[in-house]
Amino acid sequence: MNLLDALGIPYPIFQAPMAGVATPALAAAVSNAGGLGGLGLASVTPPQALQMIRATQRLTNRPFNVNVFCHEPPTLRRSQEQQWLNYIAPLFERFSQPRPTQLNDLYRSFLNDDELLRVLLLTRPRVVSFHFGLPKSQQLALLQAAGIVTLASATSVKEAQQIEQAGIDGIVVQGIEAGGHRGVFDPNGPDEALSTFELLPKIKAHTDLPLIAAGGIMTGAHIHQARQLGASAAQLGTAFVACPESAANATYRAYMRHPAAKTTLTRTLSGRPARGIINDYIRYTERPSAPTPPDYPLPYDSTKKLQQAVKNHPTQDHSFDCGSYWAGTRVHEARHLPARQLMQLLTRELRAASQ
Repeated sequence: MNLLDALGIPYPIFQAPMAGVATPALAAAVSNAGGLGGLGLASVTPPQALQMIRATQRLTNRPFNVNVFCHEPPTLRRSQEQQWLNYIAPLFERFSQPRPTQLNDLYRSFLNDDELLRVLLLTRPRVVSFHFGLPKSQQLALLQAAGIVTLASATSVKEAQQIEQAGIDGIVVQGIEAGGHRGVFDPNGPDEALSTFELLPKIKAHTDLPLIAAGGIMTGAHIHQARQLGASAAQLGTAFVACPESAANATYRAYMRHPAAKTTLTRTLSGRPARGIINDYIRYTERPSAPTPPDYPLPYDSTKKLQQAVKNHPTQDHSFDCGSYWAGTRVHEARHLPARQLMQLLTRELRAASQ
């Protein structure tokens, strides 16, 4: 299948559907400029997902992608949760808040969310993509019967083969450079941690499915390189976080511009490996003395409560930062432009690199 022709998209540029960061305005701007915009639904309720999809459909009649997380529900280990809460208790005390007494499962997996499936079947976005694993066969069959193109993330050849065997239409090849959550099916299993341009030809050798390269791609030259290695398109996340249409706040944007900003893969914010800009909270929770965080998404509950405590503290103490600033390894190459202008720049660079 020629993916771009099937979707009617002129440019091989996909905006990563970043949960909590991508907005209807961003997705629509990218789609209207000839790429594939994206929305992440992992952090919203089904009614909120419906609002986001409908809002995007009002802003564009072009295809866009919505992304859901297919993770296994967390295994509850009360002793581990208490160790984690005890370790971060001093941070809550610093901001005059009692520590949480338990961790709640904030984000329901698509695997067990019939209401979200109904939203997707009602709104019929042109593309639905899966992260952390694969949907149930019945879910996939219903989506494809509705005319929806499906994609899933792979971080290894094995995962790519599972995606193909499941009957999904295309593979997002996620390299280790990518910002945000690493799409490994098993977060406790082995991870080769290959770069995008190392992993892409390995997966290409095992499948004829369309491939979308993701991770460390910031320019038109990078997109061209991905295409030379067999990708149908490239998916850019960090590059679009810098656009004013994203939901990134002023602090997030300042971190992205800071010359000393560095990223790391950490489980401490959410419970799953995710790449973000290193800040005070990551340094604290990555100390050798820190306990292992509980399963995804349990740590998110304490992370978000602490972020709220810092925000509400009357002293406005800015000496400790606990935000979640997802970004890839090439964050310094982000161009802080409106999405339409960034798309125009990327397409010019792509044309130049292709000549």
